[in-house]
Amino acid sequence: MRSFAALRTTIMLLLALVTPALAVEPSEMLKDPALEARAREIGRALRCVVCQNQAVDDSNAEVAHDMRRAVRERLAAGDSDRQVMDFMVARYGDYVLLKPPFKSDTWLLWLGGPLVLLLAGSALLLAARKRKLEPPPAPLTDEERARLSALLGERKP
Repeated sequence: MRSFAALRTTIMLLLALVTPALAVEPSEMLKDPALEARAREIGRALRCVVCQNQAVDDSNAEVAHDMRRAVRERLAAGDSDRQVMDFMVARYGDYVLLKPPFKSDTWLLWLGGPLVLLLAGSALLLAARKRKLEPPPAPLTDEERARLSALLGERKP
């Protein structure tokens, strides 16, 4: 029993240390560690344009590979982080940013969710109030009970 507890603890510790592997391939990495760190930071802020809300650094898609390569080429050419981000936005649009800026083109991205939540909450509140204001249905008369029994095929005792 004691060895099982030790084994379970060891497995739990190993699972806690496991981190998801990044999709960045060794051949893509820059020789300069400082530039590579900047490229990784930018890659975590960019969305893969074919994936569902996945960062470029985490995606195995071919487009993500091309985007990572473009980021590294721009950094190697001497561009600042802001210039690289501006280049990617010019090429792919604001959608490429995992945190797009709030502006006239992206207001629906920022306010769409809260707006739908507000509308749904209002509709539920109105439905609850309407239901509360309606009087309860009147009980069936003897004639209605007899007709219902006949429709349901019930016999009188």
